[in-house]
Formats: sequence, structure tokens, C-alpha cells
Amino acid sequence: MATIHLARWGTRFWAWLIDIIIVSIVVNVATTLGGMLYQFPPFHLIPGGLFPFDLGANSVVLFLYWTILEGHSGTSIGKMALNLRMTGRSGEKIGFDEAAVSSFGKAFLLPLDCLIGWIAMPDTKLRLFNRLSNTIVIQTTYEPPAGVEYVKEKD
Repeated sequence: MATIHLARWGTRFWAWLIDIIIVSIVVNVATTLGGMLYQFPPFHLIPGGLFPFDLGANSVVLFLYWTILEGHSGTSIGKMALNLRMTGRSGEKIGFDEAAVSSFGKAFLLPLDCLIGWIAMPDTKLRLFNRLSNTIVIQTTYEPPAGVEYVKEKD
């Protein structure tokens, strides 16, 4: 029987916050550049501007960001930084379908997603959309590749 260490809510929060900050910076830079381009011909002729982003843009970009990264490798930048990984319930690699379902709740419905998970499934460390996608978030360890030993020099 395999032992899987479920990630703590606090660690998951910090990984989420790292992802939110990174994506927000990228979206803000893109909208700023888009706004600057809109001042010049022929971009000023486009109705609604070149990049008609609003607050929903962050959610859409976050959804795509999490779906692509977690569907490909099981991690986002925030998860990598804190040694977390999204897997199937038995620890297996997930695909883009599972990542999309999980990401939808995280990107668009997070307060409700968490609240339902905490109330309906106490002590499982699952959000509602983790349950719907059959995914879990696990704590991993960073270990050197097989046959390699890291040696730290003394200061």
C-alpha cells in the first residue's frame, strides 16, 4: 500500500497566492501594453479597444494557466515552489480533463468551492471541484536524481 501525504490547506493557500500574483502581473502588463497600442492607428478604430479586459480576464487566464500546467505536469509555479503536486486519487498523473474541472472551481468559484468542500467533506482536504475531478493535492519531496548526491560546502 502506498503512502500519500495530502497537502495542508495553509501550504495550498501560499501556492495559490504565488500563482495569483504571477498571473495578475502578466495580465496587468498585457492590458497596459494593449492600452498603449490602442492610442495608435489603426488600433484606435477597434470597437472596445484592443484588449477589452476586465476583472474576468484574471479568472480566464488563471483557468488556462492551471489547466495547462497541472494537466501537463501536475504542478503550477506556486505548487513547484512549495513541493506540491496535483494527482489522481491514487497518486497517478492526471490529464487535461481532470485539470480543467479542478481549475474551473479554483479560477471562478473558489470561495464556494472551498466552503462546500470544508462543510460537506470535512477532514478530506478536498475542494468540491477536487472531488468532481477525482484529484488530490499532495506534498512531495525534492530529491536528487538517482545516483546523484548533493554535497553542501561548509561556510
